[in-house]
Amino acid sequence: MRRIVVVGASAAGLAAAETLRREGYDGTLTLVGEEPHLPYDRPPLSKQVLSAEWEPDRIALRTPADLAGHDLDLRLGVAATALDLTAQEVSLSDGAQVPYDGLIIATGVRPRRLPGEGAHVLRTLDDALTLRERLGPGRRLVVVGAGFLGAEAAAVAWGLGAQVTLLEPAPVPLAHAVGEQVGQVLARAHVDHGVNLRTGVSVTEVTDEGVRLGDGEEVEADEVLVAIGSLPNTAWLADSGLSVGDGVVCDEYCEAARNVYAAGDVARWYNPLFRTSMRIEHRTNAAEQGMAAARNLLGADTRRPFAPVPYFWSDQYDMKIQAHGYLRGHDEVAVVEGDVGERRFVAAYRTGDRLTGVLAVGMPPKAIRGWRPAVAAGVNWREAVHGATTV
Repeated sequence: MRRIVVVGASAAGLAAAETLRREGYDGTLTLVGEEPHLPYDRPPLSKQVLSAEWEPDRIALRTPADLAGHDLDLRLGVAATALDLTAQEVSLSDGAQVPYDGLIIATGVRPRRLPGEGAHVLRTLDDALTLRERLGPGRRLVVVGAGFLGAEAAAVAWGLGAQVTLLEPAPVPLAHAVGEQVGQVLARAHVDHGVNLRTGVSVTEVTDEGVRLGDGEEVEADEVLVAIGSLPNTAWLADSGLSVGDGVVCDEYCEAARNVYAAGDVARWYNPLFRTSMRIEHRTNAAEQGMAAARNLLGADTRRPFAPVPYFWSDQYDMKIQAHGYLRGHDEVAVVEGDVGERRFVAAYRTGDRLTGVLAVGMPPKAIRGWRPAVAAGVNWREAVHGATTV
C-alpha cells in the first residue's frame, strides 16, 4: 500500500492522516478538503466564534508547520466528485483523478435547508463569521430548530443582545435524544433568559420578512438561522457501488469495501458495544474514529472493532451539558444525583435491561466521569440506579 487518500480535511480526516504517519506509513498521503481553510475545530463555531470571544486563528487544529511535517499531498478548496472502486480512483472538482491503494472517507455532513433564500446555516467558519456580523443589540433573530446547534446559537445571540425567537416542531425540544423531562429543563433555560421559544410549530419556508409557519403565520426577523439537522455528504458516492444509507455503511471495523474505510459524521457503522448501527455527529467520535479507521486500514491482521462510548457536550448560557453513551431510543431515564429543578443533576438512561448512557447538566466533570466505565460495561440497570428517581 503506497498511495492512501483521505477525503475530508476536518477532525476525522486529519486524525486519520496523522495516525497513518504515526503508525509508520511512509507512502504518498493525499488529504482532500472542500474548504480552502486549513483544518479547524467546528464545535467553537456556534459558541466562541459566533460570540466573537475567539477569532478564527484560535480554532486551527494544526499550524502550517505541523502539517508540513506530515509530508501531505494537501488538496484544499477542492471537493471529491466521484469514486471508482474498480479503478481505485477519486475524482476531484478541479478535474484531477487521484489513484489510491487505500481510501478513508471523512466527508462529514451538510446542513438541511428550507425553501426560500437568505437564511443562514452554521456548519463552516465562513457561516459563523457571516452570522456574527449580523447579530447585535436589538437585532431580531429567528432560529429554526431547537436541537443542540440551534440552542447554542440562540444562547449566544441572546448574549449579544439580539431578540431571539426559537422555533421547534416537537412538543419538547430534544425529547427524542435526552428524554422529555430533561428536554423540558433545557427548554426552560431559554424561556428564563427571555428567548421566545415556540414548540409544536412547523416552518415551511424562509421569506423576505422572516419565516412562514405551517398555518400561514409570518414570523418577522432581521436574520434567520436554519438548524434543522444535517445530511451525510455521500452524493459523490452515488454511483460508486458503496452501500449508502444515512451515511457510508460500514462494518464494526469501519470498513465499507475492501481497503475503503469511513470515519466521522459521514460514517454509519456497527458498534458492537451497543449492538446497533449508529452514525455519531460528535467531535470526540470524529477524532477517535479517524484514528481507528487508519489503524485498521494499515493492519489487516490486527484490526480491532471500533466500539466507543460516545461522548458529547454543549454549552448554553451558564449550563454545561455532558453525556456519555448512546441515549437515543432509550426506554427509561432516572435522576441519580442532584436536582432537576435547579438545573444541576445527573441522569442515567436505560435501554432494555442495561445502562446505556448518562447525562449531566450543570455538574462538574467528575460527577459524570465515574459513570463511563459502567456504560462501557453495560451494567444491569437496577444495579446501576438503585435508589434513583425515575423521570
